[in-house]
Amino acid sequence: MPKSVSSPNPSQTTSLALSSLHIRLQELEKEHQWLLKQIKRKRTELKNFVEQMRSLATEIFHRGSPSFTKLSEIDQEIHTLFDEILTTRKFGKQTKKNIEKIYFNLQIAGLVSPNLTQNESEEELDELFENNDPDNEFFNFSGEESHQNQQTKQQLEFSTTTRTDESRKVRQTFLRLAEIFHPDKVTDSETQMRHTEIMKELNKAYQDGDLARLLEIEQQHQVGKSITSDGEDDLTRKSTNLEQENEFLKTQYENLKRELRLVKNTPEGVMVSDCRKANREGIDPIAQMLEQVESEIQVISEIRDFVRDFREQRITIKEFIDGPKVLHRRNQDIMEDLLEQMFGDLDVMIMF
Repeated sequence: MPKSVSSPNPSQTTSLALSSLHIRLQELEKEHQWLLKQIKRKRTELKNFVEQMRSLATEIFHRGSPSFTKLSEIDQEIHTLFDEILTTRKFGKQTKKNIEKIYFNLQIAGLVSPNLTQNESEEELDELFENNDPDNEFFNFSGEESHQNQQTKQQLEFSTTTRTDESRKVRQTFLRLAEIFHPDKVTDSETQMRHTEIMKELNKAYQDGDLARLLEIEQQHQVGKSITSDGEDDLTRKSTNLEQENEFLKTQYENLKRELRLVKNTPEGVMVSDCRKANREGIDPIAQMLEQVESEIQVISEIRDFVRDFREQRITIKEFIDGPKVLHRRNQDIMEDLLEQMFGDLDVMIMF
């Protein structure tokens, strides 16, 4: 006679289901705590890095302000000298065009600041530099920068889109907690004071968009509560809520990492990173930068003296049209850099 198969005990099945839910809930809570910790760490890292950027900018301003002011004054003096030369002295059409060409060459070489007026149209610039090849790599430098700007724009648009859901979740969580901790909801003076302090924390987290901090406050509140129900429905609801919250926390964590990368890739962020490396090697990067500024001051002082000598007719038109020596040196350095890069690229091509 075959053995009868006993049917499973319903209480055992329920127990197994509850055990599985408990395990899942523990895993979600563990992930939740990990995300809260990582978000707090990443937010602190971002805050510290931004603060370092501000501190570096402030230090550069204070230490470099006299040199930058002097550089700007000499630069403006050069523009004034050229304006006086072109408006007060009489030249032939071709001579005037050659003088203007010297002026614009200095600007394009970066030796003096751009000073294009509204009357100087693109056609006039084309006429001044008609011998220049528009496809020349020296003048075609905006393509890569445009691509990088487009990538940054796309990253910022993606970041804005992903933050929409996060902002909604932050608002929902804030309103839920404000309903609990609003001081007007209680009459006991001690509880009112405690809720007032909690509301300050909630408002700060809400203004910062810090979902992790809001959830942390909510979790601390829940720990003090007694759990009256441990049924399957209750555990399922808790698991579902935790899964949703963890997804939002993951989004916040990724947004913080992306924001930190974007900040570090800005010119100011790169400068901070470079200064860190230099400081570790015992180098004062700001002092090095100011040495370069002093070198630039010497260069444009030489240009200023050259233009002033022409205004005061200490040098001939021919000598002036030949241009200042520093401009020739700068053009030669640029050509040497281009040739060095070209031969370097050629060596790489030969290797492959």
